[in-house]
Amino acid sequence: MEFIQKKDIKELANPGVISRQLLNTENSKSQRVTITEVHLEVGASQPRHTHDASEQIWYATQGTGKLLLEENQEREFKAGDVVRFADKDVHGLFNDGNTEFVYVSVTAPPMNFGYAYKEKR
Repeated sequence: MEFIQKKDIKELANPGVISRQLLNTENSKSQRVTITEVHLEVGASQPRHTHDASEQIWYATQGTGKLLLEENQEREFKAGDVVRFADKDVHGLFNDGNTEFVYVSVTAPPMNFGYAYKEKR
């Protein structure tokens, strides 16, 4: 069993976006999954991107936003929705709502997302 204390949960940040690294390669021995809690301020976005060798599942827990998909497509994503991205699927998010948008991301196999954020706390 592993127990991860709050003090061992690091935050990565970009303007308007905070990613809380709940379970990752730096605070867990897990070889199978990374779990993050992501917060986007109103108007904030995560640009379109892909992951070559990991799939992601996002569970929206608060707010309304737009999924940014391949070929400039968009799709509404709101609290209670779940989306799965396979390896190499283009994905991103824009918070076009009027409150903070929060989702939980499960990534397998695990990834260290430090490369994608400017600030580490």
